[in-house]
Amino acid sequence: MRICESNPFGIVGRSAKTQQVLQNIEKVALGRWPVLVLGETGTGKDLVARSIHGAGAPGPFVTIDCSSLVGPLMESELFGHTRGAFTGAVGSKLGLIEMANGGTAFFDEIGELPLDMQAKLLRVLQEKEFRPVGSLQQRRSDFRIVAATNRDLAKEVDRGTFRRDLYYRLNVVSLRLAPLRERTDDLDPLIDHFLSMYGNSHEVSGEVRDALHAYEWPGNVRELENCIQQMVAINTGPVLHQHDLPSPVQNSIHARRAHSMAAAAVAVGSTVMMKPPARAEFPDRPAGHDVPVLPLIEMERRAILRALEYTNGDRGVAAHLLGIGRTTLYRKLKEYQMAV
Repeated sequence: MRICESNPFGIVGRSAKTQQVLQNIEKVALGRWPVLVLGETGTGKDLVARSIHGAGAPGPFVTIDCSSLVGPLMESELFGHTRGAFTGAVGSKLGLIEMANGGTAFFDEIGELPLDMQAKLLRVLQEKEFRPVGSLQQRRSDFRIVAATNRDLAKEVDRGTFRRDLYYRLNVVSLRLAPLRERTDDLDPLIDHFLSMYGNSHEVSGEVRDALHAYEWPGNVRELENCIQQMVAINTGPVLHQHDLPSPVQNSIHARRAHSMAAAAVAVGSTVMMKPPARAEFPDRPAGHDVPVLPLIEMERRAILRALEYTNGDRGVAAHLLGIGRTTLYRKLKEYQMAV
């Protein structure tokens, strides 16, 4: 098993984009500037927020999931309430805003926050004051805000679904997390990291690692973690094979092979219809011969190269087109010292 590459923040990865994020975390962590973390679902926005807090000043870290703040109790969740403030309020309650005093309030999926609550949050950020539901007294809470969203907030502002003044208040420092498909250098360290977390000396076969690299990962790191968990759960052996992969990855393999085989069939048909090379291209060949004579080994080597070119490097499809097993193809590649 390869050694995973991590850091004090617990963020695994070696790609240039991940290293840039780590550098930015170190820069912003010691200040108290608002930070807006942008990225698709599953890219690790929560981990980045916790890293910013953990590397900075001590204090509580309070997560506020804006997507779960629904209905009339939303304001109570944020600002708390007094006893008897509404039906069912049998006692007073401390709100999440007050709980974050002296620390960090992480507003996850802040793009989901309704406009009326956006206005009240803006006042808290400006004045450091709020009023619990049912109370006439103002309270103070001084916290650092880190917000995250998978939406394009600038477009939401143009649509009128997100307040422009709140957007500028939050977007003092922005960190954009690249999707996993744009930082494939992180795949191997992440695979090994999750194997060490969930496996029992498990390893992935070469074909599985190839398949994981070829997959697009629409769910990003969270989907990769779930993939490794599923594979370990259904396989008691030390090596995880292609048939252990979850259905989305399996479907992607089949679709890619079907596409490659269709492209290969078209390419082979075009090659067959090509005219034989003119004699001027092979001036040394004996008269009466239409094609040059090549050693069988060289013909086999060229056939393997052509098959891999037709299939865009998919060794499984290439082996199928050549009429040989995948293991045989690997052996031939090693025998001919072909790093394809």
